[in-house]
Amino acid sequence: MIVVTGATGNVGRPLTRALAEAGERVTAVSRHRAELPEGVRHLSADLADLAEPAGLTAALAGAKALFLLLSGDLHTPEARPADIIGLAASCGVRRVVLLSSQGVATRPLGPSRVAMRAVEDALRDSGMDWAVLRPGGFASNAFAWAESVRTRGTVAAPFGDVGVPVVDPADIAEVAAACLLDDQHIGGVYELTGPEVITPRQQADVIAAALDSPVRFHELTRAEAKAGMTRFVPIELADDTLDIISAPNPAELRISPDVERVVGRAPHSFNDWVARNVAAFR
Repeated sequence: MIVVTGATGNVGRPLTRALAEAGERVTAVSRHRAELPEGVRHLSADLADLAEPAGLTAALAGAKALFLLLSGDLHTPEARPADIIGLAASCGVRRVVLLSSQGVATRPLGPSRVAMRAVEDALRDSGMDWAVLRPGGFASNAFAWAESVRTRGTVAAPFGDVGVPVVDPADIAEVAAACLLDDQHIGGVYELTGPEVITPRQQADVIAAALDSPVRFHELTRAEAKAGMTRFVPIELADDTLDIISAPNPAELRISPDVERVVGRAPHSFNDWVARNVAAFR
């Protein structure tokens, strides 16, 4: 049995579906229940509440593998996400695939990156088999614009003409499935990006083309963007993210070959992601 945390999110949902279609028994863990493939067990658990880990312990009982996605509140200074690694080992889990961050390598001194590095190190020292996925920015971050596109025909974002090679969460899920199921990926560290650098202004143009309707781009200041981000993520994670998207360094602009290395095809473009998700913007 394989446990998928964050199972109702942009990565966990397609990963859960892929594992179920591969004939695996899957336990989907999330705070809230959502529609799941037939035969998938769901358990509600809050990974951030390690003082009361009964839900996660129940999910891990009898599991052979774990996909670990850390929610935003596990990036705060007082969080102890590495404890989840110890819990998985004590429950007899044999393999963990960790969704980490590109910034662990490209911005190792950022506060949220230091914490994620500690989780990676705990996993390496755990005695379990492991693989680490380090994606850059997600194409699905554009869902944050859906309401404003629908109601006002507007995309608002900072640093409108600064781009990074955003990755499709479906590609992350496909790589994660391969790492969970195939022994050849044990000990692998995979940097996951899309196939091209694309700016927020260009993303707005892609959405407009898919809708066949004008979409106006409004550039936010860093302060405005930070105020919006910290409604959902810790301030440390917001600052680290804004540092990257305001001035990506050469490593953060590099197109990684790792998606193709693992799944045997080129990564999906932002255009591909929009084509699959255009209904959200109508």
